[in-house]
Amino acid sequence: MFLSVVTPTYNRQPILEKCLRALEQQRFDPALITDYELVVVDDGSTDGTQDWLRAHAAEFPHVRLFERHHGGAGAARNYGVEVAQGDVIVFIDSDVIMVPGGLQAHAQALAAAYERLGSDRAFTAGRLVNTCNFDQPTDEPAKVTDFSNAFFDTANVAIAKHWLTTAGLFDPAFRLYGWEDLELGVRLKNLGVLMVKVPEATGYHYHPPFSLDQIPKMIDQETQRGRMGAIFYQKHPTREVRMMIQMTWLHRLLWGLLTVGGRLNERTMAPLLRWLIAQGKPQVALELARIFLNWYTVQGVYAAYSELQQQG
Repeated sequence: MFLSVVTPTYNRQPILEKCLRALEQQRFDPALITDYELVVVDDGSTDGTQDWLRAHAAEFPHVRLFERHHGGAGAARNYGVEVAQGDVIVFIDSDVIMVPGGLQAHAQALAAAYERLGSDRAFTAGRLVNTCNFDQPTDEPAKVTDFSNAFFDTANVAIAKHWLTTAGLFDPAFRLYGWEDLELGVRLKNLGVLMVKVPEATGYHYHPPFSLDQIPKMIDQETQRGRMGAIFYQKHPTREVRMMIQMTWLHRLLWGLLTVGGRLNERTMAPLLRWLIAQGKPQVALELARIFLNWYTVQGVYAAYSELQQQG
């Protein structure tokens, strides 16, 4: 089994270094994994990522660098799949730090699934642990809030390359933030491709510690997520997708009640969030901020879907 690890990146040089060093230090059984490559697709970074990678090429012998104009994560992943030499694609995001046996765990689980199913109609999903510890990201313990049942979250998955091409790769219509991987997951599920969870393939997903300065960008991302959610539902008008994108009366009622009709927002909650951060509890502050962030998502998806309907 030859693995092609496809990692798109955009202005993440400091954490990308940790990501790639962890991937270069993978331990595996050569009887199972003959070799692997790290296909890094730089999506038009302006922070010196490309120059840094070229200057440190000797430290990353598995890396193949490809440079693109900024077109979004989906387009970058598509290009990575096209140039990949392996028969199995492993998607690892550039802010994810894998444990040393992560690739081995993916390969073992894939091989076991293939034998059990009698085909390669399966992909493996590794565990993600969210962390804001930049110096020692792998010291973070797993938390209840880390649990996810998302089908085909490309931060940490492995799949036979031909299933990606059969499904049609990532839809370039998803140019803004959100849903491009889960939309591809719906198409893979429709092809009968099964998800196999592999907790041993753990990746530590780094996010900077929450601060109030991040809120405008986060609100913009949630608005974009809403717009892309409307496109998602337009392609797959099912109850399952409506639940995923939060375009239901239940979500509208829930977040409307929790935010008191939008009155609890980034302005009115700022004093409490600032106090929690000052007390050394940025994660608690972030979870509270998700209340109004989800309200922006719901508002965004309904507004975008209304626009799509008006456009026919």
